[in-house]
Amino acid sequence: MKKYNFNAGPSILPQEVIKQTAEAVINFQGEGLSVLEISHRAKYFQPVVDEAEALFKELLGIPEGYRVLFLGGGASLQFCMVPFNFLEKKAAYLNTGVWSKKAIKEAKGFGEVVEVAASNNSIPDDYDIPQDADYFHITTNNTIFGTEISDHKLAAIYANKGNVPLIADMSSDILSRPIDVSRFDLIYGGAQKNLAPAGVTFVIVKQSALGKVSRYIPTMLNYQTHIDGGSMFNTPPVLPIYTALLTLRWLKANGGVNWIEQRNKAKAELLYNCLDQSKLFTPSILNREDRSRMNICFVLKPEYADLQDDFFQFATERGMVGIKGHRLVGGFRASCYNAMDLEGVQALVDCINDYEKLH
Repeated sequence: MKKYNFNAGPSILPQEVIKQTAEAVINFQGEGLSVLEISHRAKYFQPVVDEAEALFKELLGIPEGYRVLFLGGGASLQFCMVPFNFLEKKAAYLNTGVWSKKAIKEAKGFGEVVEVAASNNSIPDDYDIPQDADYFHITTNNTIFGTEISDHKLAAIYANKGNVPLIADMSSDILSRPIDVSRFDLIYGGAQKNLAPAGVTFVIVKQSALGKVSRYIPTMLNYQTHIDGGSMFNTPPVLPIYTALLTLRWLKANGGVNWIEQRNKAKAELLYNCLDQSKLFTPSILNREDRSRMNICFVLKPEYADLQDDFFQFATERGMVGIKGHRLVGGFRASCYNAMDLEGVQALVDCINDYEKLH
């Protein structure tokens, strides 16, 4: 039976990328060594990092003056690296869920933090960004509740932020749609959603935005350290970086970010239409503009709530993997990251429809 991986992260990767990574674990580029054991200083690994950065820049249209870094520690380490490097007196945060709250908690250790608005089940759009803030931080997609900042609301942020630097956690929707990187001073995220296995973190940073805080920044937490070291100041996570390169190649070969955006739109439309028309289920996020394309959360209607375990078992027997909702919210969650194809989403829709016929 074919299985469809809807896990929220670590999550699905393109099958060809998994196979190529597996081959490199045995024999990396014909060198007779595993990618797990080669030196990151070896002459044949430096081109991996260089090409990965170049493809990142090409696919997202990253302008001159920005660097792409590949670091460790996950997005959770970035929650403190960001204020370490950017927060002098005051920072502003838009709180849209659990990961925003974690970022806010860390920032409070470095200065004043203004929470401009907060909501788990929608993306607020009625708030003011303090113009004296050192930066404004957003989380573009929220995996637990299933909300995403739409292009329309992103455009409003661009218009309203004035000269305040914009920083974004894009862990779960990077490379899923075009983004105007020039609007941001820094974009970061864990790679284990749309890019690579867990273990590497991407950071896109505007070089001229650095060096403006007066505090001492520990060497490993200073973005400039990693720019100067070309992501190799210390031993980098070699395997996930190589897999990230393969994923970037896969994305470019298939048509790039514009292609994947159209595929992601089609997948989300297919599943949301099914849920909107269902007699048993309903999407968790009612405002259509705020619905995530990456993490589609849904629940049974109240009168059918006692069927939750039964549906989960039914779906599991049909090959649906990882659709149980986050423990904080319950229900179900289908994470439809870039590597999930339309066939997988159609299989879930068929599963939902078949279950509904039984009840």
